[in-house]
Formats: sequence, C-alpha cells, structure tokens
Amino acid sequence: MIGVSEVRQDHGVEWYEEGQMHQNGYCLIVVTYGKCVYWVNHEKMIMEKGDLLLLSSSVPFYGKSIPTVFHTKYKIKFQAQEEALKLTILQQPELLKHKLGCYDVVVERLKGMLHQWMERPSYYELMATALFTEVLVQISQELDRGIIPTEKHRCAERMKHYIQQNYREKVTKEELGDAIQKTPNYAAALFRQVTGQTISEYVHHQRIKTALYLLTESRLTIIEIAEYLGYSDVSYFYRIFKRITGHSPSDYFHERSPLV
Repeated sequence: MIGVSEVRQDHGVEWYEEGQMHQNGYCLIVVTYGKCVYWVNHEKMIMEKGDLLLLSSSVPFYGKSIPTVFHTKYKIKFQAQEEALKLTILQQPELLKHKLGCYDVVVERLKGMLHQWMERPSYYELMATALFTEVLVQISQELDRGIIPTEKHRCAERMKHYIQQNYREKVTKEELGDAIQKTPNYAAALFRQVTGQTISEYVHHQRIKTALYLLTESRLTIIEIAEYLGYSDVSYFYRIFKRITGHSPSDYFHERSPLV
C-alpha cells in the first residue's frame, strides 16, 4: 500500500530546503529542467533534467538552487507498507540517485498527480495514489533491467529528439538507426530498453501532447487536429487519444474557451 502525503513542484533560482524525513517516510524527486544540488549524508549530488533522487526515512539532507541556474522539479512525499515494499525502488539503501530512461512516462504521471492534488476533484487522493503506484512500478521495472550505460542514454535522447522533430510523419526504426548510426533493429531495441516504450508508443504520446494543446488553444476541429497530427482515420485518433488520456477528444473540445 502507498500513501501519498504531499505533491508539489519546485522551481526558480532561489530555492533552498533542508530537513529529515519522518520515520517510514520517503521522498521522491525528479528534476524536469535545469540543475540543482543536494547534500545527503555529506555527499554532494548535482541533479539535472532526467535525474531521480529517492530518500528514505531518517536521512538528513539539504538542497539549493545553483546560482543563476533556473530549475524545476517534482517532489513527492509518501509512505509505503506491505506489498509495496517489494518494489525494487523501495529496496534500495538510504538513498537512490538514478538517470531515468522512462522519464517521459514518469513525468506525465507526475504532472497528472500534481493536477489532482491542486484541483482536488472527487477521489483525488485515490487517483494520485494510483498514478504514483504506476510511477514506482515503471521505475522498478527499469531498475530490474539493470543500469543503462551513459552512451545508450545519449543514443536514446538523439532518437527522442528526432521523433520530437518529426512526430507528425511516420517515424521508422530505419530513420532512427540512421540518426544514431546503428542498425534499425538495434535502434528499436535500445529505444525500448532505455525508455520503456516502443517507437510507436512514443510517437503517439508526442502527437497526443500536441492534440491536448490544440483542442483547448486553437480553432481547429477534431478532424483537422487528427489530420494535422498524421491520423487519416479520425476513429483511430479517438482510440489512441482515449487509450493515452483516459478521455475522449470531445471532452476537451467542449471545454474550449469561447474566446479561442
């Protein structure tokens, strides 16, 4: 069982914090932009985008911004009992610093958690706990696969960058292989090993991110948005959108501001 007690997002260039977790508590931190620094048990750790830090109970720490360097990060305080303690991430020693391969999936879930925590709709605590449980499972599965070499992370980042520039078109493993100067099959396997997603899954997630923006901030119809994002079959767009967000495009379209 997981019990979430705090969800927040820190940002800025003048952040400072020090403290110690309560007994049986944990703190999970994921940096999403820039850099900051933590001292844990007198060990200095520079945290940058994609880095995760997990602190267990009774570990004294303090952290601060790096002068003139803006940063953002998510911070989750939680407790874990019974079956949850079997997760690999919670079987670490006092602290865990890890470069996330499944960064995009994790940040998407943390963003959803923050929304639940700030807006507080019905059952928001249960929804936040469900999202966070998925985060811990995703990270544990990544840890079970073993430490990923830095060079593989770099290759995955180059492939992600290529997809982010071309996601409206069909992206193939051959193109990604060319982007990292590797064979197509190696590129596809490496991408899944590092990110926890297939190439196709990542492309769909990039498209749906844009769809969410266009549904609320543009005058385009749902059919026009689907076509713009590379979906010639609007019913297929509906299925992908519902699978990723849990909602229909129409749910967001009907909330569009009349001024848009």
